Amino acid sequence: MSMLSHCGLRDNGMLDLKEDEVSTGTTIIAATYDGGVIIGADSRTTTGAYIANRVTDKLTKVCDNIYCCRSGSAADTQAITDIVAYYMDLTSIQMGEPPLVKAAASVFRNLIYENRHQLTAGVIVAGWDKRFGGQVYAITVSGTIVQQNISIGGSGSSYLYGFMDSQYKDGMTEKECQDLVLNAISLAIKRDGSSGGVVRLGVINHTGSIQRKLFLGDELPKFYDNVLVMKPRGEICGGDATMA
Repeated sequence: MSMLSHCGLRDNGMLDLKEDEVSTGTTIIAATYDGGVIIGADSRTTTGAYIANRVTDKLTKVCDNIYCCRSGSAADTQAITDIVAYYMDLTSIQMGEPPLVKAAASVFRNLIYENRHQLTAGVIVAGWDKRFGGQVYAITVSGTIVQQNISIGGSGSSYLYGFMDSQYKDGMTEKECQDLVLNAISLAIKRDGSSGGVVRLGVINHTGSIQRKLFLGDELPKFYDNVLVMKPRGEICGGDATMA
């Protein structure tokens, strides 16, 4: 590989915006509340520096009571989710009841771990079952699985760790948890170039199905943007305008 190719440039020196695989470089979140789970994601899909899709649905159904949030290679995560959904359908038929969230997460973990050198797939599995209630499992690209009350993933997650540590608490209501997830994804969209578009949320509880919600770009919460605004006569307002 030439130095130009390594830098994402063609031999003629032009930037190749579409060289990389289609990626859901993204912000995904799942959190438990008192009664179920909230899942959320942005909707931007990129191919290198090129935005391939502005309205991707990254909240993917595994079965009625279990969903996953996808990050990494779009093709890899879609293929894995299809396989897990097939196994969960068989399980529900054999058991005569909806499958356990833990079972779906275990199948995700096995597939990702066994193919970790060929796949780029990080997922958060979330859902509700009558045995354990609302649950969230994070599976990394290397196949590690961790059960958490709240999990964040994707390129935008690096901007959110401190915010989530300060804002999340046990026993949150559905409304509190939904507002937290919406605010967090909105903040990540503001800072992360690979996150953007709309915000999709899903609520999964004892009903055994998902309630979906969509927030368009102009409906997202607004935050301080640190932009300097010039007033008449050269005065500066907003932002960090306190320098001597």
